[in-house]
Amino acid sequence: MPRLNWSNVAPEGAKALYGVHHYVVNRTSLPAELIHLVFLRVSQINGCAHCIDLHSRDLRKTMSVDKIALVPVWDEVGQLFSEMERAALAWAEEVTRVSETHASDEAYAAASAAFEPKDLVDLTIAIAAMNAFNRLGAPFRVPVAASA
Repeated sequence: MPRLNWSNVAPEGAKALYGVHHYVVNRTSLPAELIHLVFLRVSQINGCAHCIDLHSRDLRKTMSVDKIALVPVWDEVGQLFSEMERAALAWAEEVTRVSETHASDEAYAAASAAFEPKDLVDLTIAIAAMNAFNRLGAPFRVPVAASA
C-alpha cells in the first residue's frame, strides 16, 4: 500500500530533524565512520529498511563488507571492532531499547568511561536522531536504493 512521503508532507518537521542530523555529522568530533556504524545498528534494531540500506552503503565506503555484515552480532566478534566502536554500539543498543533497559547505571558507566562528556552527549543525540528517523522511515516505508 502506498504511504505518505513524510518529508514532503511536513517539510518544516523534516528540516528540523535534518538539522539535528547535520549537527551530528558535521559539528561533533565523533568520527564519521562511528556515526554511520551507530546509525546502522540503531536502524537494524528498529527494522527500518531504508536506513539500513542507506547506512550500509555509507559504511561500504570505508569499512569491509565482512565487518558490516557482522554488525548485528558485534559483541560476539569483538575483535573486529575497536574499543570505541564496541562502546558506541553497546550504548546505542541501550539507548534504543531504553523502555527495556532504562539506561542502566552499568551501561552509563561503560559509555562514560569510553567517551569524553561532550562526545557522550553527542553520541546520544546521534542515537536519538536515528531513532526518530527510523520511526518515520519504517512506518511510511521510505523506499530503499537496493535492487535485486
